[in-house]
Amino acid sequence: MDSGRARTLAGTALVVGGALTVLGFVTAEALYPGYSAADQTISALGAADAPAASQTTFNATMVVTGLLLLPVAYALHEVYGRPVLTGVFAVTAVGVAGVGAFPTQTGVPHVVAAFVAFGGLGASALAAGATVRGPMRYVAGLLGVAELLALVAFVALGGGTPLGIGGLERWVAYLGVAWVLAFGGFLFGGVDAS
Repeated sequence: MDSGRARTLAGTALVVGGALTVLGFVTAEALYPGYSAADQTISALGAADAPAASQTTFNATMVVTGLLLLPVAYALHEVYGRPVLTGVFAVTAVGVAGVGAFPTQTGVPHVVAAFVAFGGLGASALAAGATVRGPMRYVAGLLGVAELLALVAFVALGGGTPLGIGGLERWVAYLGVAWVLAFGGFLFGGVDAS
């Protein structure tokens, strides 16, 4: 696969995956009467006690988004040839898919998948920032650091903020989505071919 096609593949998968994640969250919330974005985690949308439509929407969204990230890892290898960048995206893809494959009631498998997904998003931004050129390297670095700091705050503070546990988790999730969409758009632009 040539570099231009690889960039297009990766950019498309990232933008589609980012949009799907946002729409999946919003749809699952709408299908869960009484759901509180402040008091409940995002994963509660796919838990055993959630309405069936919410469960299906959330868990399918996570699995499909994770599967969309796998070709991103391959395509980034074709474009940049950097094993760290490729590996971080591949591991992140497994984590994202794992969030849906192992709903919150599974306990440890779900927690591990969520940490791999959230941490992987931050690490992938930092790895990309060390790889790409131009202003995107700074955007990637900033979003990667912000993602990881938000994850640390989520673990350390949980529901102990005015945002609640769900609100703080959304900072982690949506910083990851912002990164995915920004990098997808960057790859479409074709500015950095090395």
